[in-house]
Amino acid sequence: SDKEIQVGRDAVEFELMESTHAFLDRFYISRIGIRVLIGQYLSLRQPPVENYVGIICSKTSPYEIVKRAIDDAAFMCTRKYGDAPEVIIAGRLDMTFPYVPTHLHYIMLELLKNSMRATVEYHGIDADYPPIKVVIADGSDNEDVIIKVSDEGGGIPRSNMKRIWSYLFTTADPEIQEGMVAFNENVDFSIDSPLAGLGYGLPISRSYARYFGGDLSIMSMEGFGTDCFVYLTRLGNTKEPLPI
Repeated sequence: SDKEIQVGRDAVEFELMESTHAFLDRFYISRIGIRVLIGQYLSLRQPPVENYVGIICSKTSPYEIVKRAIDDAAFMCTRKYGDAPEVIIAGRLDMTFPYVPTHLHYIMLELLKNSMRATVEYHGIDADYPPIKVVIADGSDNEDVIIKVSDEGGGIPRSNMKRIWSYLFTTADPEIQEGMVAFNENVDFSIDSPLAGLGYGLPISRSYARYFGGDLSIMSMEGFGTDCFVYLTRLGNTKEPLPI
């Protein structure tokens, strides 16, 4: 059928975009590096702030950052749907480690926005939403600080799992992209941006995690929900991962 032909054509076109995705990965990693250098330089020229060396906080609290990201994501979700699912935080709530708080906030906000949107759309507006769970894991012998975000938002079809890392893939309304054509220099960390629809949130979140030697992975159970794992290395011995 014409629909099957179109789906096949889309799949082929997506596979042919591998070099485009590789270029965008390199581009955004380089962009993050430049922003880190500029941000560090400018911060070091300002009056010192307790526990900060430039933009790096020596006592970054994942719990505090997750709480702030929950508030921001809930605000955006409520603005769009009129309600937002509850989020439960468990694990090492007292733990701190050296990291760049703005990077962690960006990653967590992206994951929580996705989970909230999926939960509301899967269960329907005004439903009794199952809570989203955030677990912060760390131990004295762990090489990573790990944060898991679990939702019951219906999951992702296996055929879409590769596509979620594309800068060009979104399941949201295409009209959202049309409304975001105007450039906004603060859109990276702004709660004024849409809840979903631009397509680049997950791959850039993974680039932020990978920049300091961490990673971001997603496991999904279609028909139930999705688990996202953020791996964060303690800063100090990681080289900049710029692809050649």
